[in-house]
Amino acid sequence: MIRSYSLFLAVVVAVLLFNPAFSQVEGDIESGRTKSAVCVACHGVDGNSPVNQFPKIAGQVPGYVADQLQAYKTGARENAVMLGFVGALSEQDMADLDAYYASRAPSIEGVSEEDMEDVLAGEQLYRAGHAGYDVPACMACHGPDGSGIPPNYPRLGGQHVAYTEMQLHAFKSGARNNAEMQSIAHPLTDKQIRQLALYISALQP
Repeated sequence: MIRSYSLFLAVVVAVLLFNPAFSQVEGDIESGRTKSAVCVACHGVDGNSPVNQFPKIAGQVPGYVADQLQAYKTGARENAVMLGFVGALSEQDMADLDAYYASRAPSIEGVSEEDMEDVLAGEQLYRAGHAGYDVPACMACHGPDGSGIPPNYPRLGGQHVAYTEMQLHAFKSGARNNAEMQSIAHPLTDKQIRQLALYISALQP
C-alpha cells in the first residue's frame, strides 16, 4: 500500500510540473467578465450554476477552466453543447474566462438531516479512501476542504450533488476520458458515489 501511494504521489508531482497549463497566457478578469455573457444561461451570472446538471465554476482553481475549454475544443473531452461554444475561443479568451471564474466566490449547498448518515459515509471515503478497493483518499488531490490543487485537480467543494454524481458515473463507465479517475471511480458503488457527492456538496474552505 505504501509503495502504491508513493507511486501515486510521484505521478501527481510529474503532472503538476510538466502540464502545459502552467505556460498558458495570463488572463484578465474584466475581459473575462465581459466574455462570460455567453456562459450565463448554464453557469449563472457569477459561475454558480442554478441548474444542478451544469457545474458551478465559480472559485475554480486557476488554470482548470482554461484547460477544460481547450479539451472541449480539441475533442479530448466530448460535449456537443460545449463544443459549439468553444470553437471560436482563442487561448487568450480561455485565459480571460479562467481568470474571471477563479475570482468568483462559490456558493455552498446545505445537506438535509435525512442525508447526514450518507454524508458521514461520504466523508470517510473522501478523507480515507477505501483500502479494500485500492481507492485513494479524494483529499490527496482535491484538498481536505475540496479546494483543489491548481491547475490539474479541480475544486470540488460546494459542487452540485447531481453534477458530481454524473461525472463520477461517467468516469466509472469510461464515458469521460481520464485514466486516473476511471480507476478510482470504477470500483465505487452507486451508493458510494451518492455519498461522496453529498459530502462534497457541503465542503467549504
